[in-house]
Amino acid sequence: MTITNLPSSLISTLPGEHYTDPGIFALEQERIFETMWFCVARASELARPGQFRTCQVGRESVLVSRARDGSVKAFLNICRHRGARLCTEESGEVKRAFQCPYHAWTYGLDGKLVAAPNLTSMPDIDRVAYGLVGVHVREWLGYVWVCLADTPPSFEDDVIGAVVERLGDVQVIESYGVDDLRVGRRITYDVRANWKLIIENFMECYHCATIHPELTEVLPEFADGYAAQYYVGHGAEFGEEIKGFTVDGSEGLDRIPTVAEEQDRRYYAITVKPQVFINLVPDHVIFHRMFPVAVDRTVVECDWLYLPHVVESGKDVSRSVELFDRVNRQDFDACERTQPGMGSRAYAKGGVLVPSEHHIGAFHTWVHERLGTAPAG
Repeated sequence: MTITNLPSSLISTLPGEHYTDPGIFALEQERIFETMWFCVARASELARPGQFRTCQVGRESVLVSRARDGSVKAFLNICRHRGARLCTEESGEVKRAFQCPYHAWTYGLDGKLVAAPNLTSMPDIDRVAYGLVGVHVREWLGYVWVCLADTPPSFEDDVIGAVVERLGDVQVIESYGVDDLRVGRRITYDVRANWKLIIENFMECYHCATIHPELTEVLPEFADGYAAQYYVGHGAEFGEEIKGFTVDGSEGLDRIPTVAEEQDRRYYAITVKPQVFINLVPDHVIFHRMFPVAVDRTVVECDWLYLPHVVESGKDVSRSVELFDRVNRQDFDACERTQPGMGSRAYAKGGVLVPSEHHIGAFHTWVHERLGTAPAG
């Protein structure tokens, strides 16, 4: 049930059970995370053939690695023999093949079965058919995206289209050269909250004046409660006395030279459903990836990306990292404070969204559509 008979300035949220019910979370794993494009790793983590990373996508562990031909491959991280987890480490490197630690079935970097004890006595085994189960994979913005669906949706429509919908033109993000930037810092957050609470928080700024004093000092218009994502193509402007997107407003790092003049001294925020947030500022890009692991737990991996020479020279990036690290911790604390309330009888029918948050209602409609459910009156 949702709240009814609301004044026109308010619209209803999702009911509380959408944030607490393991059954609904299982449906989200099946119909959202396992059917859509899901961003799993920075491509530079797979620089050499044999380098790999494992990631949780819905209910599946996915293994991504660089093949000998330079392409990125993705597979379900499951041995075809008896179903053992093939790679148990989060990341690593193999020389030529992946070997199951249980019975030593061995797979090439292309996923083909190449060896197993007594395999020569089983000449009827098709080494491709009994190879690793492949997963669709794409590279964009220097990241690896996978899709578990048998027939994946259009990457251009769902991923690139989400950026265009927010910025108005894909060339805006392309001008930041995200593919060629380097990771200057990575912070992983373990958030005790449902993934949707994190998305909803990122999409609005009604809370900014309350919990983000550093951010509203740098971006004064956020104090008025209107988030950057409220307007298509809008970038929040730095305050007059602010020199850079840093915790104290001091000078930032070297500006990305291809950033357009009209993008200078502005902040852009993008949500790519279901689990990516991108923040653009003149001298760096902040790239979040969410990994929902339980109905009330989400791991968020956040990269701060800078020009290659900034990272290679060892320049101090701490002031720019600290600004959004504080924002993240403030946001995630708010989400963790909200999560217990989702199970309260006071939230059984949900809460309400004020006018500057009404665009979150479109996200809730999208969730219902993906799950095949309908809001109850």
